[in-house]
Amino acid sequence: MRPFRPGWIPTLVVLALLPGLIALGCWQLGRADEKRTLLATYAERSADAPLATTQLLQSEDPAFRRVHLYGLFDAAHSVLLDNRMRDGQAGVELLQPFHDQASGLWLLINRGWLPWPDRRVPVNFDTPTQPLALDASVYVATGSMFQLHPDPEGGQWPHLLTAVAPTHLWQQLDREGFAHELRLAPGPAAYRLDWPVVAMGPEKHLGYTVQWFALAAALVLLYLYFGWHHKKEKPHGRRHSTGPA
Repeated sequence: MRPFRPGWIPTLVVLALLPGLIALGCWQLGRADEKRTLLATYAERSADAPLATTQLLQSEDPAFRRVHLYGLFDAAHSVLLDNRMRDGQAGVELLQPFHDQASGLWLLINRGWLPWPDRRVPVNFDTPTQPLALDASVYVATGSMFQLHPDPEGGQWPHLLTAVAPTHLWQQLDREGFAHELRLAPGPAAYRLDWPVVAMGPEKHLGYTVQWFALAAALVLLYLYFGWHHKKEKPHGRRHSTGPA
């Protein structure tokens, strides 16, 4: 049996890379489980009856819960979420503060997607001025988000951002507000509403899991192969026969 002599450089490479590849595969596997749980929660709570705002505030886990509101939009403090694509077309999502008259609470309502093909022209949208009865669902974003800061030109509205945390908006406006975004249900105040429940489904994470584990397996197999099939040492010299003088 051939001796196993992989060499110290390949050994260091494997020790450096293998734990990272396995960790990435396990992380993607965990993300797939999280997405399955989110989708199951969404399906369950989408079938529930809408809550009142006071009931929503008492909920320990508000994600995807439906809520019934009655009040007015604040047209003066709109937020446009940039870089939102639909069918290959660039656009924004329109978010506006909404004052619920039953509870006195402010909520940040996402009214949906609007096209924005020409950035030289402001986004065109209308805000209802009369009190409205609305249904919406709570959207709890995963991961870190950018904080809301005034625009460089001096805080002019609407703000154009890539992400928004409602708590920063309420601090800026000095209001008591709900800590999560609400996504509007179809109705007279809604624009295009076809949001994905999750940006990346569990099947995508499983695909990445397979890739990371396959790379880890390939690394180990190569290490074993070259360790057992190392080059043989060359002889130091040969004896040459000499012919007659």
